[in-house]
Amino acid sequence: MESGDLKIFQAVAREGSITKAAQALNYVQSNVTARIRFLEAELGLPLFRRTNRGMILTSAGENLLQYADQIIDLLAEALRTTQHSDFPAGSLRIGCIESAASNYLLPFLKDYQSNYPDVQFLLHTGGTHDLLQKVLTGELAGAFVYGPINESHIEYIPVFEDELVLISERNRTEPIMEELLTMPMLFFDVGCTHRTRAELFLKEKGISSYEIREFGTMEVIINGVSAGLGVSLLPRSSVAIAEKEGRISSHSLPEQYRRLEVGFIYPSGQIYSAALLELIQQLH
Repeated sequence: MESGDLKIFQAVAREGSITKAAQALNYVQSNVTARIRFLEAELGLPLFRRTNRGMILTSAGENLLQYADQIIDLLAEALRTTQHSDFPAGSLRIGCIESAASNYLLPFLKDYQSNYPDVQFLLHTGGTHDLLQKVLTGELAGAFVYGPINESHIEYIPVFEDELVLISERNRTEPIMEELLTMPMLFFDVGCTHRTRAELFLKEKGISSYEIREFGTMEVIINGVSAGLGVSLLPRSSVAIAEKEGRISSHSLPEQYRRLEVGFIYPSGQIYSAALLELIQQLH
């Protein structure tokens, strides 16, 4: 399996068409078709389903694409670092929990890129569990997650601390905590760190029957709370602007539920790109 074949495969997967991939690569269409067929024959599996809408990846194709992306990125990084060994360059796939993306990561990346403009960040947001799995499989070079993380084959660097608060609709009078806890709880999907902590908090309060509603993003959750659809548990840094604007109210939790730690994870025991090594160094 040659890197050139992987680049052709990657282009077809991205474009969803042999014709468009050939145009993007400036190749003859028949050559692209032949190389895809060669790859499929070599693997003994179909990588695409041919449909009227174009080329759609099979499950085997989706799996190969993850590795193809990594291999092509590493080859490009190897070339750049060989030519500019003292200067980080190339693409760097980083994950981040949504609550930390705008408040911490984006300012950090701005400072990083002002020093290393040849590094191209590819940012993926998600939950801690999802990001951890992507780092373990090599889909991401590293990720900012809720910690601490004690996982084999993973290195963890504490980055900053935040406070988890209960947020509710803005009221003229201070509501009683027990009353708030009877309202629907608005969270991300299953596996959300705040959701797990909320369930423990409710259990401690003796509340066994409650309603959890899944809202897709941080902003939608805040807007839902502001509209009176329920309450939620979110980092104070993420709701500070909404509270200042008078859209929501925040309420302190008992000490054992307040503390949030955000850290950076990356795979242990590997050869790291210059871009990732510099990022790790700046976090220490």
